[in-house]
Amino acid sequence: MKHLLTLKDLTQAQILAIIDQAIAIKQDYAPVADALKGKSVVTLFEKPSLRTRVSFDIGINKLGGHAVYLDQQNGALGQRESVQDFAMNLSRWCDAIVARVFDHNTLIELREHATVPVVNSLCDLYHPCQALADFMTLKEHCGDLSQVKLGYVGDGNNVTHSLMFAAAKLGADMVVVCPPGHFPDGNMVVEAKAIAAEHGGTLVLSTDTAALEGCDALYADTWISMGDDTPISAIKAKFQPYQINSALMAQSGAKYVLHCQPAHREVEITSQVMDGPGSVILDQAENRMHAQNAVLLQLLTQ
Repeated sequence: MKHLLTLKDLTQAQILAIIDQAIAIKQDYAPVADALKGKSVVTLFEKPSLRTRVSFDIGINKLGGHAVYLDQQNGALGQRESVQDFAMNLSRWCDAIVARVFDHNTLIELREHATVPVVNSLCDLYHPCQALADFMTLKEHCGDLSQVKLGYVGDGNNVTHSLMFAAAKLGADMVVVCPPGHFPDGNMVVEAKAIAAEHGGTLVLSTDTAALEGCDALYADTWISMGDDTPISAIKAKFQPYQINSALMAQSGAKYVLHCQPAHREVEITSQVMDGPGSVILDQAENRMHAQNAVLLQLLTQ
C-alpha cells in the first residue's frame, strides 16, 4: 500500500490488517508510541471538520509524529498555485499528505506529483477512513465481518460508496435503502456488486425500508451533503420515511446504529436512537483515530 485514495485499491487482506492493527493499538499505544518519531504529516483541509481534524492531529501525536494543519484560506487547492507545485513542494518537507478536498481529481493529482503517501480524508466520491473506522466498530461489536449485514438508510453519497466497497471486499452483506432519485453512483454500484460476488457478499438496493429486515446494524448520514445549500424543508418530506427511529430499528431487527456525524437530531435520526443502548456512534468517532493511525503505520513503517 503506497497511498489510500479509495478502498477499491486495497485487498481484503490489507483492509483486515488495518482493522486488526487499529483494534490492537486502541488497547495499547506503547508499542507504537515512537513509530512516527521524526516524521511530519501535512493535514490539508478544503472543507470544515471536527472528527477528521482532531482525530488525525491527536492520533499522529500518539504515534510520536508531528501534524501540520493547512487550511485553504486562499481558496480551493490549485487556485493560488497548481496542485502539482503544491504536491512537489510538500514532498520535500513532509512524510505524508492527508487531504480533505472537494474534488477527487485533486487527490489523483496530488498522488501523481507527490513523492510521499497521500491519504484521502474525504472527497466528493469517497470517505475511506470513515468506512475503515465503521467496519472496525462493527468487528468490535459483531465479530466476523463476513457475517455482518449492514443497512444504510438515506442519501447515497461518498460515505455510501466507501461502505459499499468495504463491505464488498470483506464479503459482508449490505443493503442500501434510499428515496427514488437519491441512490449512490450507478457505476460504483455495479462495480461493488461484482466485488461482493467475488468475496461471498451481497449488495442490495431498494426504496423500501422492508429490505432492511435482518440487518445487524443500521447506518445514517445527513440527508444534505456538506456544501449543499438545499433547504432541509425542501427534502424533508421525501426523506422522512427513511428516518432511523425506534420503529425502523424494531422493523429491521437491527441491534446497533451508526452515524458518521455531524448528525441532525430528529431529522435523519432521532435522539432516542442516537443516545440509546444500541448506539455505537461515539465508538465510531473514537475509532476514526485508531483506524487512521493504522493506515499511517502501514504507509510509513512497513
